Amino acid sequence: MLSAGDQFPEFALQDGEGTLVTLKSLLGSSFVMYFYPKDDTSGCTVEACQFNETLPNFGDIKVIGVSPDPVKSHQKFATKFDLQFTLLSDPDKSLCQSVGVWVEKSMYGKKYMGVERTSFLVGQDGVVIHVWNKVKPDGHAAEVLTRAKQ
Repeated sequence: MLSAGDQFPEFALQDGEGTLVTLKSLLGSSFVMYFYPKDDTSGCTVEACQFNETLPNFGDIKVIGVSPDPVKSHQKFATKFDLQFTLLSDPDKSLCQSVGVWVEKSMYGKKYMGVERTSFLVGQDGVVIHVWNKVKPDGHAAEVLTRAKQ
């Protein structure tokens, strides 16, 4: 798992419109990159909607959500909830694996691989400023905003 002080890894992923977004395209601005398991599920919807509600308060800090869902799923999710920030599709889990959020999980005694809900605050230079692990969706956006504005 990435830690504060680590360089965020290079990546090239499509957003909900099919446009390629890279680390290089984000440098020069701080950003929050939050990883979530699946579009349009209860916890992920709460988290996304709360980021959307607080988005104007982030100012120049970009908010970006990442999940393994395909571009079409992101389009549908963003439209359904009028999300005003970027969602990136990581179908081969390359970025999820690079940052350490693709992990073994367990539910009802069954083990499976999935995204551990995690957020990263990244500086203009691409260096990780803060990491939130094992995030609880409700209230997380406000917590990230408070730290980002320090």
